Amino acid sequence: MSVCVIGAGLSGLAVARALEARGVEFVCLEKSAGVGGIWRAPGAGERGPGYLSLHLNTAKQLTGYADHPMPASYPLYPRHDEVAAYLHSFAEWSGVLDHVELGTTVESVRREPDGTWTVVGVDAHGTRASRSFAHVVVASGHNTEPSVPEPPRGADTFTGTILHAFDYRDGSDFAGQDVVVVGLGASAVDIASDLSRHAGRTLLSVRRGLHIVPKQLFGMSLDEIADAPWWSSMSLQEQRRFVEQALLVARGKLADYGLPEPDHPIFASPVTISDEILSRIRHGAVTPKPAIDFLDGERVVFTDGSSARADAIVHCTGYRMAFPFLAAGCPVGPKGSVELYKRVVAADLPGLYFAGLVRPLGSITRLVEAQGRWIARIVTGESVLPEPDVMRKEIAAYLSGIAGQYGQAEGASIQVAVAPYLEELREV
Repeated sequence: MSVCVIGAGLSGLAVARALEARGVEFVCLEKSAGVGGIWRAPGAGERGPGYLSLHLNTAKQLTGYADHPMPASYPLYPRHDEVAAYLHSFAEWSGVLDHVELGTTVESVRREPDGTWTVVGVDAHGTRASRSFAHVVVASGHNTEPSVPEPPRGADTFTGTILHAFDYRDGSDFAGQDVVVVGLGASAVDIASDLSRHAGRTLLSVRRGLHIVPKQLFGMSLDEIADAPWWSSMSLQEQRRFVEQALLVARGKLADYGLPEPDHPIFASPVTISDEILSRIRHGAVTPKPAIDFLDGERVVFTDGSSARADAIVHCTGYRMAFPFLAAGCPVGPKGSVELYKRVVAADLPGLYFAGLVRPLGSITRLVEAQGRWIARIVTGESVLPEPDVMRKEIAAYLSGIAGQYGQAEGASIQVAVAPYLEELREV
């Protein structure tokens, strides 16, 4: 068979659609019992980054696939089960559902001396199968392995429950309890807001300030702004000034809410998108606190010397990229950065591609659709990749440029600007 696509979430389905449209023979291996990735997990009661209060942070018109829009009846920011139903309907409509093998976990992906790829998978019945492919597309996502910080002093004495957002499902599970949420990213503000409607007390422990941006500015969704020609025509400094002024009007200073001010300009790290968390703080439903210093029995002691009783601590401290079926060092290089040509191609491993391993400001859908079309062109010979040394130079130049804005952390290396990146993919 020609191509193996790993993962049937939003990115994997986009690639599958592009391959199907060009008549490419392929199979899509999905470890879950249905398509939809993280969006189907909450409704299915499965572990994962999703939780019952999860909604889109991006507008439906840009998050839906271009040729198959989300239903008009959907709200602007649909709930997880609506997104899951939509992704299943897309798989049916596009004709790719018959290519998806559900309940199949990929154990290993290995390049053979003849240039083919051997993929070993285990199906839902425990049957192991080895198959050969000319190309492999990894679309399994990057919110896969929970990133858990080192336990604070006294963690062994803590009488409550400590968990990661990966295992959080619903605020009602903590009804009446005192809960500390750690972090200020997307899952932290979502979970703190959700908990505040059920818990007896909700504290939000924040080590470092991040920029909190509402889902809309000037009546436009953030992804609509990122997609607008007038936005991409601005320099980075102009974009920063524009958003900083808009935020001052929309919400004032974060210090006024008891949160630390960011120690970096906007767009120097991922922003946190939320319409709720600042309102929940202002209504007294969520109380900001600094970082945790140590634990002592049932008490959590913070770095400012204050303390609070807690029944549970929820670490919303992000995820590490994990591709256990691939050899070590791919796609994350020795310096911790993702090293891919045009954020898709493994330069030294012909036939291996990644889809959805990017982080834009706004919806990712248009990007993965463009990635899928480019991968399909490569597979069919319509597009020809440059020599590996040329690809390595592009990777080095990109990482050098992105480091100047975002730093060199693993997550920083997948940041992309929507319009320029789409233009890049149109030109290759």
